[in-house]
Amino acid sequence: AAEGSGPVPGHGAGPPAPERVLFPPTFSVSEIKNKQRRHFMFLRWKQQQRKEKLALKKKRRKEREEALGDKAPPKAIPKTIENQRVYDETTVDPNDEEVAFDEATDEFAPYFNRQTIPKILITTSDRPRGRTVRFCEQLATVIPNSHVYYRRGLALKRIIPQCIARDFTDLIVINEDRKIPNGLVLSHLPDGPTAHFRMSSVRLRKEIKRKGKEPTEHVPEVILNNFTTRLGHSIGRMFAALFPHDPQFIGRQVATFHNQRDYIFFRFHRYIFKSEKKVGIQELGPRFTLKLRSLQKGTFDSKFGEYEWIHKRREMDTSRRKFHL
Repeated sequence: AAEGSGPVPGHGAGPPAPERVLFPPTFSVSEIKNKQRRHFMFLRWKQQQRKEKLALKKKRRKEREEALGDKAPPKAIPKTIENQRVYDETTVDPNDEEVAFDEATDEFAPYFNRQTIPKILITTSDRPRGRTVRFCEQLATVIPNSHVYYRRGLALKRIIPQCIARDFTDLIVINEDRKIPNGLVLSHLPDGPTAHFRMSSVRLRKEIKRKGKEPTEHVPEVILNNFTTRLGHSIGRMFAALFPHDPQFIGRQVATFHNQRDYIFFRFHRYIFKSEKKVGIQELGPRFTLKLRSLQKGTFDSKFGEYEWIHKRREMDTSRRKFHL
């Protein structure tokens, strides 16, 4: 080897040092003609930029702490869309007497007073396809005391009276488009309300990586996150009314409805105690995301129903920091 060129691999000099990417100061990805190579080099360049930025950030923080010691200022809270949210005057105060009175007299009061036991009917749009059928079957294993019925040309207006006669407390309708579930209608029986959701990002159990074993028949715990406004409070109570009151903690199963920027993310997990201080979780599935489109008084009525709230994109989505749930 020439002087200063270093050891040559394979001549007893040991394993070669790990390769380090060094881009010249005048490096430009756009000059690479091959598209795949250009994309690959762009990703490596972005990765190097992130590493350099992180290293510089750590260095500056260390220098500041060494220079100021205990007088170092606390870490600043980064600005996010969530903490810059526009204040909504309908935000619920837990100690508000008006809210407490409304909850004691609304359609869900019999459930929260333990006068009714949830009994759910899960149905589909007319003549569902395979993916929607499998999703309904897996959803029935998440919600206790739920029954799946596949529609064959029967209108919802005829299904609802039959559900009420058979003591069903809620009706869930899974709609599909091009063989993919894309909508969910949740109607509380017998007097409503009815919520219409757009459904996206549906993942069945077999499509989830590192999933746990099949869920058991134990009643899961329910977590409702960030339903802060009066509208969000109503939607949260609708979801809560789907599950029995007393969860069976021995099953270690949790159903989570997490609201973030008016998107409701559903996850179903099992938690595992690794030690006295550490807990791990396994996702069981299915998973999906909901976006509220409307809230209607009473049961499902597409023609003459009275709507409490309708999402109007052009009028309501004027600010990225304005949320309704």
